[in-house]
Amino acid sequence: MKVEIDSFSGFRIYPSKGKLFVRGDSKVFRFASSKNSSLFLQRKNPRKIAWTQVYRRMHKKGVTEEVAKKRSRRTVKHQRGIVGADLAAIAAKRNQTAAIRSQQRLAAISKAKTEKKEKETKKAKPARAPVASGPRVSKQQMKGGKGGR
Repeated sequence: MKVEIDSFSGFRIYPSKGKLFVRGDSKVFRFASSKNSSLFLQRKNPRKIAWTQVYRRMHKKGVTEEVAKKRSRRTVKHQRGIVGADLAAIAAKRNQTAAIRSQQRLAAISKAKTEKKEKETKKAKPARAPVASGPRVSKQQMKGGKGGR
């Protein structure tokens, strides 16, 4: 015995019961009662009609068994190296004490300072040629705007 399902309400339709409606595009709709077919032909949305199965499923009505929530798996954290430092180098840096780290920082700073000083002494500034010592005139006055008012 083949039991059909109502296209609108979702109810069961037993053999020799209900109505069959075939639309112009040859899609078949089955209705258990004239009430269902009437609402379908009025283009009512079964999701908004409280007694239909679709509505009840959407609004979680009549669910007797509380299904246990699906457990989500915890993400497993992995450590891996990054560009310029492999995992061993990262672990070594992490295991250093703050004192060692500060000593290394000071050493790096002092090294950078000495390199900068060497560069400064190497690049001794050539003496600039003295500019003609005439009356000092600003750029604005040279352009001749407003005549120095």
